[in-house]
Formats: sequence, C-alpha cells, structure tokens
Amino acid sequence: MKGQLIYRGVNFCILALTIIITASSAAFLRGSRVEARSVLPIPSATPTYAGYKGVKIGMSTDEARKLLGTPKEKGEAQDYYVYSENEVAQVMYDAAHTVTAISVTYMGKGSSIPHPKDVFGEDAEVKPDGSIVKIVRYPKNGFWISYNRTAGDDPIVIVTAQKMNGSPED
Repeated sequence: MKGQLIYRGVNFCILALTIIITASSAAFLRGSRVEARSVLPIPSATPTYAGYKGVKIGMSTDEARKLLGTPKEKGEAQDYYVYSENEVAQVMYDAAHTVTAISVTYMGKGSSIPHPKDVFGEDAEVKPDGSIVKIVRYPKNGFWISYNRTAGDDPIVIVTAQKMNGSPED
C-alpha cells in the first residue's frame, strides 16, 4: 500500500511537470510568435503518433475503455491505467464523454519507450544532458503532441496528446 502511494505520488508529480512544461512552452510560443513559427513549423500532415493502444483524441469513453481494459482508477473525467511498474497512462474525458487528452509515462530504460521519430516522424533535438522537450501542433487534426524526456541514464518519458481548443496559441 505504501509503495502504491509513493508510485501514485511520483506519477502525479510527473503529470504536473508535464503540464507545467507544456504551459511554459505555450506561453513562450505566444510571447515570441515569429520565432516559434520559424523554428517550429506547424505540419499539415497527420502525425505518426495519433494515440495510445488504439485510443485517439475524440474517441468515445466507452471505445477507449474497451481498447485499454480495466483502469486502476475510473472516473467521469479521467481514467488511470497501470500496465507495469514502467508504464502508466491517463486518459481524460470531456462532458460529452469523448477523449480530450492521453498522457503516457514511461519510467526507466525499456524497449516500449517510443523515440521522438516514432511520435513525430522525425528526430528531436537531444540536449547535452540527454533530455528532450518537443511539442508540435497539428491544427488540421485538432490536437497537439508533446514529448518530454528527463536527463540521465534512467529517464522518464512522457508522451501527451491533447485536443486543441481552437485558439491559434493552442
């Protein structure tokens, strides 16, 4: 029980960090629109990574649950899945019972961790410490995807896809 609480606490911190990084990236991009467009072009093609285990943004809650199985925690607005000690997923739903966000956390080394090329169809810049932060908007598809990898030899990778609200800054 204590191990589960620690594990949930770590996962919550990772999700909070993802939200902070994503919000910071969005704020930065809004503040420097010209630079952001020249550095991060908005692709028109469908992204390589469009979902997790067949679950996609806009899919119904029932369809998502059929594909993902029984969640560890089930709720109206969010389900939490634990597939292993190295892979957890959160799926968020709106009031219309459709998937609005999918966030998957991979912890430690492992072959199931997707590479940026698997997610975006191209590599991402790896910083000297080994970390990676990349977010790409797909307005024609109605969502954005972020890829965050921590530094070090035992990384945490968080891949998030989230529905866009329709604003240009999303």
